[in-house]
Amino acid sequence: MRTPLKAAAHTLTALALAALGTTALATGAEAQPAPAAAHFGTKALHPGAAQRPTATTNNTLSVRSSATQGVVSPTPKVYLVFWGSQWSSDPAGVAADMQNMFKGLYGNQDTWGTILDQYCEGVAKGTTNCGTKGVHVQHPATTPLAGVWFDNSTAAPASATSTQLGAEAGKAAAHFGNTTQAPNLNAQYVVLSPTGTHPDGFPNSGFCAWHDKTSSSYGTLAYTNMPYIPDLGAGACTTFTDGRMLSGIESTETHEYAETVTDFWPSIGWNGGGGEIGDECQNLDAYVTLSTGTFDLQGLWSNSANKCVTHG
Repeated sequence: MRTPLKAAAHTLTALALAALGTTALATGAEAQPAPAAAHFGTKALHPGAAQRPTATTNNTLSVRSSATQGVVSPTPKVYLVFWGSQWSSDPAGVAADMQNMFKGLYGNQDTWGTILDQYCEGVAKGTTNCGTKGVHVQHPATTPLAGVWFDNSTAAPASATSTQLGAEAGKAAAHFGNTTQAPNLNAQYVVLSPTGTHPDGFPNSGFCAWHDKTSSSYGTLAYTNMPYIPDLGAGACTTFTDGRMLSGIESTETHEYAETVTDFWPSIGWNGGGGEIGDECQNLDAYVTLSTGTFDLQGLWSNSANKCVTHG
């Protein structure tokens, strides 16, 4: 969730990008106008490593609605949507990497995902500890990756609007056969834009990615705007400075995945003084080894631990 403090951080990031000029953009992308509307779970661009936030009671997440749907995603299902014919070019290998990350994000080896299990829906508004009450997020016993679609019938827009991104999520729901609200109570559509594009003004609007909801013929859909972060070069959107090109997009997508799981239809889910579960912990990354490889997973806020953590 965007806050005044976060908005200030976005402004500073935009100024930093302006100072970097064309050097910051590996593809030589031209400036794009900032989006008019705020979105949720906005991860700000990281210039490099930073200090971890200190745990405070202000960071504690509480549920914003007593609803039994749309607060969390109890059994998460991820649909990766590689939008546009431009995906014939994928210089950083994003498509394979995103699939491998989600293919391994389950079971005993995934200790990062267990952070989410403490959060639930169907409890009183203001709840900070679900205990045994409500319907909890379930740690996946098998891969949460439910589908992959390369929508290459046409080129993705050079600068897609949020409306176009939401419409692509709707097309994906139809493609995967999720044509009623029921399957879309756990489905999140990650709309990945190809190299050289600027969805919702990326990167000059100051974000790495964001998630939101949209109305469709198939009910309310949860979706993520995921730009081609490697276009910014190594070190963007991660605290790691080791030059690994895929770290930023892995860190960002795990940020958005966790926030969608715990604030499915924002913002009736879990939020705190610093925003959603990932917003609180943007200065903490860890390399985690799964069965499918080693990935940069962003830290998440844990109410039970009262701090940002990278394992449950």
